[in-house]
Amino acid sequence: MTSEPRDLLAEEWKLMQGQFDLYECYSLIIKLISIVLAALSLIFGYTHFVMVLLVCVLWLQDAIWKTFQGRIEVRLLELEAFLSDDEETELALPFQFNTRYSESRPGTVGLLIEYLKQAARPTVAFPYCVLILLVLVL
Repeated sequence: MTSEPRDLLAEEWKLMQGQFDLYECYSLIIKLISIVLAALSLIFGYTHFVMVLLVCVLWLQDAIWKTFQGRIEVRLLELEAFLSDDEETELALPFQFNTRYSESRPGTVGLLIEYLKQAARPTVAFPYCVLILLVLVL
């Protein structure tokens, strides 16, 4: 592989890695907002149903963020494989994130399943399950 395409792939990796990290930061912000809302509901005695519903909405929003982050991860892994390979491959075209995703994009039901899978991951589900229990128990 010539150095120019490899340099472009490396540049794409840098951009995608920055986005991947940014999505992780947003996921943590969503979790913190959920914690603040749950704390406010306990302090001010808001309706449990409303607070549980809000926490569930934020949980799903977090799952949506993590789903998109997962798509970035797929491309990052492709780029890392391309960059570690000394042979040229026709799939190693730089800046193909949207094209590659559109080739494998699931339909509406598949997308909803992706969101639910992300929501069920322990690192996503844990804080929301605890918050829902706290709001309901206290």
